[in-house]
Amino acid sequence: MTHHDHDHHHNHGHHDHDVKSELTFDEKLIKLLDHWLKHNQDHGGTYKDWAAKARQNRLDAVADLLEEVCVLTAEINAKFEAAAELVRKKA
Repeated sequence: MTHHDHDHHHNHGHHDHDVKSELTFDEKLIKLLDHWLKHNQDHGGTYKDWAAKARQNRLDAVADLLEEVCVLTAEINAKFEAAAELVRKKA
């Protein structure tokens, strides 16, 4: 069984999304959107893999649901991409 550790995303002692830096608001937002997109793409691949495994184990209803999650994940990714593009055009 594959395990994905999320501690690096929730330990804000070392990774604070609100840290003051030299980046502008737009630059920070683009970095966050790109990060969320990459993270979501990684999860989408995992969902697809587990949908296939579920289908191989005759859990078709579970596989169908996970495949739907893959579609929804792709829709979310498109929203992240569109949001980043809007910010980039503004900058």
